[in-house]
Order: sequence, then structure tokens, then C-alpha cells
Amino acid sequence: MDGVLPARSGSSDTTEDDMAADDGEHGESAGARDARGRPSWVTAVVIAVLAAVVAVLGTLALTRSGGEEPGASPSRSPGAPTEPATDPGGPVPDGAVPDWVALAERVGPSVVAIDVRRANGAGEGSGVIVNAEGRIVTNHHVVAGAVELVVTLWDGRLYPATMVGTDAATDLAVIVIDDPPEDLRSAELGDSDEVRVGQAVAAIGNPLGLSNTMTTGVVSALDRPVTTVEQARLPGQAAVQVTTNAIQVDAAINPGNSGGPLFDSGGRVIGINSSIATMPSGAGGPSGSIGLGFAIPSNLVTLITEQLAADGVAEHAYLGVALTDAVVADDGARRAGAQVVTVEPGSPAADAGLQPGAVITAIDGRPVSGADSLVGFVRQYASGSEATLTVADDAGLSEVTVTLATREDVLP
Repeated sequence: MDGVLPARSGSSDTTEDDMAADDGEHGESAGARDARGRPSWVTAVVIAVLAAVVAVLGTLALTRSGGEEPGASPSRSPGAPTEPATDPGGPVPDGAVPDWVALAERVGPSVVAIDVRRANGAGEGSGVIVNAEGRIVTNHHVVAGAVELVVTLWDGRLYPATMVGTDAATDLAVIVIDDPPEDLRSAELGDSDEVRVGQAVAAIGNPLGLSNTMTTGVVSALDRPVTTVEQARLPGQAAVQVTTNAIQVDAAINPGNSGGPLFDSGGRVIGINSSIATMPSGAGGPSGSIGLGFAIPSNLVTLITEQLAADGVAEHAYLGVALTDAVVADDGARRAGAQVVTVEPGSPAADAGLQPGAVITAIDGRPVSGADSLVGFVRQYASGSEATLTVADDAGLSEVTVTLATREDVLP
């Protein structure tokens, strides 16, 4: 996973005709690779890579440091938390310093390490418990292809777990502890729409196999378009492209943090850590954290994981257009946007009257910086939702209302 701020390949357009499966074709960026050391794809804004586990036998997960056996973790410290993780308290006032010690004691027990056995290897990652019945939210790329799952709690207890549902298109998954203990602690999912740049955050997870690791920092950007490619795990499977308008943070995130929670200063989960950026390896850059980490916003997490918990699969809204990056004039200034290349007949875009050549500059008032940005925004909507697009064409700026739908033939 190499590179920062590369140019988008000019020969490739983004296709938004399949929100459920892929959402587009993206140009390759030379030197891009993910945390497992394999080539990946990037957006025009930033290179992001799956902060996944590096695989045993050449597959996914990161090899545990110090020769630890899966599940063994001398860094786990038993003891009772001072407060339930489900009672996070209020946010820290502006200018105040968060009490990270109290937060770690309160919400740390809701974070788990996940060991994954696959037919062709093994891996590890992180997850967060979201209810007393043992439901755990994590990344798809952490648990995809698992034949056995073992969850390690904060105090070192190990429990087998079962896959409930996984969604490659959003890189989210739900698993459940088979026989959860009565003292299981859960975390609260917050409202990512309330997140602001500059607010304090903490990531807790299992980086490099070092469980119960907490790092802190701030939100450094919002709605950062991040595109990763999740490679196929089994023969016959296709690679899946994941585009997310992510929460960007400077808290250290490393391989193994994938699937773990990003907490606000009040102890609410505002995102699921999933990807990082690194310097190009050809320039001698590091392969771990350089202070650019990305988390899937909690509102998208809630939308998808509730469907996974109920049905094992998730629906995705789609617009039905092929897109490319563009710049248009706007009141004497220039503005970036997503230009419509083609419109699929019978799609929500066609029903709304969108035409090729039109440039979408905003959705529900949120600026669209390019093709990936629009794809990321659309993915945050539930099927059947209405959205207002700000569109620039030969007639000037206008607003178009579109009802997003689900493409039935490409549901997971």
C-alpha cells in the first residue's frame, strides 16, 4: 500500500452502474499496494490500502510478532473495567483534554482480537462487540473465506465465533460469539454525521498481533474518497472494488487494526478502521502508519450491519451512471465534480432525466469532488432514499431529485 496523492489514470472512467457489486472502474496507480504487500488501486485524492492482516502461507494476515501462537497475547491484562462500555459519558468540551485512561478502561473491554483460519492460510484482525448477545462488527477483508473464527476478549478469554453476514462492497462483516459470557461488554455506535475535523479520537485494536493497543489523535479530514481492491480469496471469486467516503485520522493505524473501532472522546464508535496510506516503497518509505488512516463512518456501518445481522446480506443503493472526474465553471470560479459519461436505461438516473455530459457537483448540499466522491456518497444511502443532485450542464446549475434503487440482479 504505497503512495500519496497520485494522479488518477486519465484513460479510465469510474462506472457507477453497479453500486451493489463494484461501483466503477478505476485507473491503476503505479506502486500502490495494501498492508499485505500486494498491488492495489487508489482514488484521485489519496492512496488507501486495506489495513488487513498479512497472511500465513502467502495469504492475508500479518505474521504475529515474537512468534506468538494465534490467541496467545501476553499484552492482555485482566481486571474489571471501571464503568460499562455502554455508558460512554458525554463528549469532551472544546479545548479540554480527553481522559484517555478512563476511556480505555471503559470501552476497551468491547474490543476483540479475531483469529481467522482459512483453507489456504490464517490471519488476524480486530472487531468491536455491539450487543450483549455477542454480535461483533468487523471488516469483510478480515473474515472473508474463514472456515474457523476465534475471538479473544480483552482479558484473554477465547471463544469460537460464527459468521453472520459479510458485505464485500462496503468491506463490513458481522460475526457472533457462539456462547457469549454473561459479563460481555458492548460499545455504542455513534452518529458519524456529527463528527468534525479536529475532534479527538482513539483507535483500539490488534495491530501486528499486539492486542489491546490504543492510539490517539484527531480527525484530520471528512468524506475522504478512498478506494481499495479486495482480492479474491478463493478460486473462481472476482476481486471487489470498495469505495468509501472515509473519516481520515492521524491516530496510528497498522495492519491488524482492521475491523477495530474508532472512538470519539465520549466513548462512542464513530467508525470502523479499515485502511491506511503509506509512502511509496520505491522511495524507501515505511509500510506501516504514516499518520493517514481511514475509517468507515459509523452511520454506514449501522446501515449495512443491521441488514447483515437480520438477513446475512445487504442491499446497496445505486444511481445507474458511468462517471469520470471533471471541472466546471461556477459563477466565475471553477469547481470539481463527477461528469456523467453514460446513463443506463431504466435506472434511477434515467428516471430523473440525467443526461451524458452533465456534471454533478453536490449531493444533498455536500460537495462532490469527483467520480469516487459521488460513488462514496451514494453508498451511504439506503435503497429507496431520495437525494437532491446539484447538476451543471449547458443550461447552468440546476437541482435534480433522484430516487435511489437496488439492482436486484447484483445483490450479494
